[in-house]
Amino acid sequence: MTSARAHLKQLFLPVEDGMERMQAILREQLVEHSGAVRDMTSHIDRFRGKQLRAALVLLTGEASGNTTDEHATVGAIVEMIHLATLVHDDILDGAEVRRRVACVNQRWDNQVAVLLGDFLYARAFGLSTTLSSRLCSRMLSETTRELCVGEIEQSTRRYDFEMSQERYEMIAGAKTASLYAAACELGARYPGGNEEVGAAMARFGWSLGLAFQIIDDCLDLTASTGELGKTAGTDVEDGKITLPVLYTYTQADEPTRARMRDVFTRPGLENRAVLLRETCDLETGLEVARERARTLVGDCLERLQRLPVSPARAAMEGIVEFVITRRI
Repeated sequence: MTSARAHLKQLFLPVEDGMERMQAILREQLVEHSGAVRDMTSHIDRFRGKQLRAALVLLTGEASGNTTDEHATVGAIVEMIHLATLVHDDILDGAEVRRRVACVNQRWDNQVAVLLGDFLYARAFGLSTTLSSRLCSRMLSETTRELCVGEIEQSTRRYDFEMSQERYEMIAGAKTASLYAAACELGARYPGGNEEVGAAMARFGWSLGLAFQIIDDCLDLTASTGELGKTAGTDVEDGKITLPVLYTYTQADEPTRARMRDVFTRPGLENRAVLLRETCDLETGLEVARERARTLVGDCLERLQRLPVSPARAAMEGIVEFVITRRI
């Protein structure tokens, strides 16, 4: 276990029992009579990773005094939706490695990976119908719609160097922050609790998820595949204009801009992220992006002040710190 994952395990201690129940439910949901599907679900069981979103369901429930016996199931549903997005994202990105193992689209093919993602969505929403409240189904169906809209918007904005920061954040928020927001709101509200606290925790989750995505975009430019445990440099390969690149481009002179566009668009280039770093100085853009992430986590910490002091709230503060300092 890496030091980062060991640190997260410590942060999850206030909801350790709930996390164990969530993981057991998740394993049960991945069981399938088809041998072919079992082979794939066994493979993606190694993608489980940090399970931050499920932990936030449980921690927010605990910190807001709203924990129920069904929170572990809600966490498992959120994690299945997240797993489905990972499988589909790897297809869109042409990624080869995730959690240091081959992506589904690489071990099998794109068609099978699409179907496996759909299988996971079906499992998630099927499980949500067994809950005593429809709140989870309603919120997560809307969140899944938002995730898809974010991915579609991002796909149509490839190579868009004129995109505004506001548009970038809208897309990043939809495709990443929306699930964080839903996890935190469900933790505080499910099965139908205090809407005001739920709304505050949704805003906490949105800021946290957007900061997570911005840091992820920075790491995609600066870290290696070995360090990340997943394919690095996919944003540049796929033509995605992220915040550090966007800022660097807006501040560059026209010859540098032309070289940047060439790195993104010229056919046949390899290691585009490396070439981009050689073409322009990304450091200022990276620092601007990190500063934006720091502003967002400041908002997160401010919103947590409305919750009573508790080990669960302290763990959420620790997760905020992890997001801004993470290297994986």
